[in-house]
Amino acid sequence: MKNQLVVASLAFSAMVLGTRYAHGQETAPTTANINLADVISIDAGSVAKDGEVNFYYNTAEDYQTTQIITIANSLIVTSAKEFDIKVRSGGKDFENGENTIPVKVLTITAKGGSMEGNKESIKIGQSDKKLVRKAPYGSKLTLDLDYEIDGKDASKDILGKPSGTYTQTVTYTASAS
Repeated sequence: MKNQLVVASLAFSAMVLGTRYAHGQETAPTTANINLADVISIDAGSVAKDGEVNFYYNTAEDYQTTQIITIANSLIVTSAKEFDIKVRSGGKDFENGENTIPVKVLTITAKGGSMEGNKESIKIGQSDKKLVRKAPYGSKLTLDLDYEIDGKDASKDILGKPSGTYTQTVTYTASAS
């Protein structure tokens, strides 16, 4: 009986020790890291990047009528945080040589697209003005813009100017809220 007990103990020990080494496995834990950076970018596919908006005043009616040009996907933004969109002009006037038209004739309205947040309608100027406030983070968020010159402003500030193309740069900036 003593022999049976010894044999049973040895068999059990062999079974326990044997299974531990019988698998021939060893673990090697690895740590996987995800490193995040705060990112805000205006996508190269944005129509506003190197784009153009053209208003035409060819008839008397054009000077009396409000002109609105809607540009879909004007801005496409990816941001890791809540953000604002600001807009400003590169100067106080649209220029054609020495001839000028004040930039205040141009109103830009944020509307449409997948971008959320508080969307505004603003008359542009040389200082940054918030066009969209507190837009939530997201990837490839689109914003449609209306560019508008009111008929009253056209009659008052544009009519009577020498013919030609008057130009001014409009700059959009996406920044953390």
